[in-house]
Amino acid sequence: MTNSSKSEVRIVFLRLLTYLAPLKGVLLLSIFGLALYGLVDATFIYSIKPFIDQGFASNVPSASGMASGVDFGMSGGFNSDSDVLKLAPLVVVGLFTLRGLANFLSTYGISYISARMIMAMRQQVFEHYLKLPVSYIDSESSGNLISRVTYDTEQIARASGSALITIVRDGITVIGMIGVMFYSSWKLSLCILVVGPLIGTVIAVVSRRFRRISKQIQTTMGGVTTVTEQMIKGHKNVLVFGGQQSESARFAKVNNDNRSRTMKLALAQAISQPLIMIIGSFALAFVIYASSLEALRTELTAGTFATILAAMLAMLRPIKSLTKVNAEFQRGIAACSTIFEVLDTPAEVDKGTYETARVEGRLKFDKVDFRYQNQEGLALKQVDFVVNPGETLALVGRSGSGKSTIASLITRFYSDLASGDITLDGVSLRDYKLASLRSQVALVSQQVTLINDTIAANIAYAYPGEVTEEMIIEAAKLANAYEFIELLPEGIHTQVGENGVMLSGGQRQRIAIARAILRDAPLLILDEATSALDTESEKAIQNGMENLRQNRTSIVIAHRLSTIEKADQILVIDQGQVVERGTHDELLAQQGIYYNLYQMQFGS
Repeated sequence: MTNSSKSEVRIVFLRLLTYLAPLKGVLLLSIFGLALYGLVDATFIYSIKPFIDQGFASNVPSASGMASGVDFGMSGGFNSDSDVLKLAPLVVVGLFTLRGLANFLSTYGISYISARMIMAMRQQVFEHYLKLPVSYIDSESSGNLISRVTYDTEQIARASGSALITIVRDGITVIGMIGVMFYSSWKLSLCILVVGPLIGTVIAVVSRRFRRISKQIQTTMGGVTTVTEQMIKGHKNVLVFGGQQSESARFAKVNNDNRSRTMKLALAQAISQPLIMIIGSFALAFVIYASSLEALRTELTAGTFATILAAMLAMLRPIKSLTKVNAEFQRGIAACSTIFEVLDTPAEVDKGTYETARVEGRLKFDKVDFRYQNQEGLALKQVDFVVNPGETLALVGRSGSGKSTIASLITRFYSDLASGDITLDGVSLRDYKLASLRSQVALVSQQVTLINDTIAANIAYAYPGEVTEEMIIEAAKLANAYEFIELLPEGIHTQVGENGVMLSGGQRQRIAIARAILRDAPLLILDEATSALDTESEKAIQNGMENLRQNRTSIVIAHRLSTIEKADQILVIDQGQVVERGTHDELLAQQGIYYNLYQMQFGS
């Protein structure tokens, strides 16, 4: 293992330990239980010596008495110390009772710590997602983002739970057994010093491979999540287009990639465990051979030899467990690295200091140039316009022309302008605190997002003050949503399902509009807000919007030109530039791009 990789593991591990600080009392109690468990095992092995030497073989002073199996077994049985044998059952029961209590204390304690730590870590990652810039979320697949909250944290749970139990408990057991061996006969136990470095080398080599493959498994799990999520979201399209075979093949590929990585990890684990067992067997063989040497036989008793042999055999299981759990530990470390990379991603920049309860709504774009991250060309070029309070600005143009980009800049989803400035009431958007700026805006986009709750909860979503049913119903009426809500069995308390699956597209959009109406923000952004509505509903909503536009700045992005005929100003956007501007009548008179769009939709 290189110094850099060692340093990386140490840094990640120490950072993981900071999550244990609030739980240090439970941790210390659990470690005490784990230590007690290991020490009880070592004590039980050590008790073999007096049981044999004083209980069964009191007349056999040394290992020379073992020359005959009959002498050791039969004569020992008939010349035993009855007091020692009577005491032995009590010692055995007492030790195993203590061992059971220690096991319960440590296992439950570590499980409690693991659950609390993972809950805190998941919460931290989730809350950090809420603070990340839109550009970061755009650049990552949703499957990877979800996988980090679910799968990666689960790997950490294993490392901090079962792995920690094994490392501490079995580690202390191994140390205790080595101590018993050296205390019983240090000469016979020196073989441990020979095989110890070999076992350590094997563990170090496979650890690097475990960690590398574990990161690959995390990546493939993100792919599995992404493909599954895309299929579920597009389930209807898959069925309509007969894409079941294509989706099955796509999933089979990422699923097989994950299987392949998992088997590589299993192969490394399967090779390392028997290899360590074989190395350990050489140590055991050496002990048996050394005990036959005349120089050592005179110093050994039957109890001493049996104790060392039992200690070595007892060490094989914890050593195997330590080797096996190393894979889990390395997967946990790899998952920690991924999680910490997310947490170290800088949050959305908010250097603004200006706050206000409510703006008047004078919005100005002053020769704004903007490009998206990692793209060479400009998405907006010299965009220049002013919207006064109470006015409605409409943005029209082909898909991808830059209309939604303008809306995203108003809410400062992207704040790094190539040149120019955007002001609200004469104050640059950069100078606003993000929370204060966004509290001035109500947004209705073409992709409506609803939470899995009631209609009332969706309309009142994140409302800053106290909201009543009357306020919710009034907003629903203005959005022309109450006509279908009142027909539902539970009215506004009807559950909408995940992302409003129980409602039609038009109904979902009307609920989103009602949410914007209830928010009563001075700046209103409607990004294709009426695209899923029928003509009758659209007209009713337009009447409701007339009331909203009083003392409100409205930015309307629309493909259906019938929704913006009354706009105070219409901008035609093409390839990021304002190519035409004016009222509906003025643009028709110009007979340019807007005129052609109108002719395509309505004819002559």
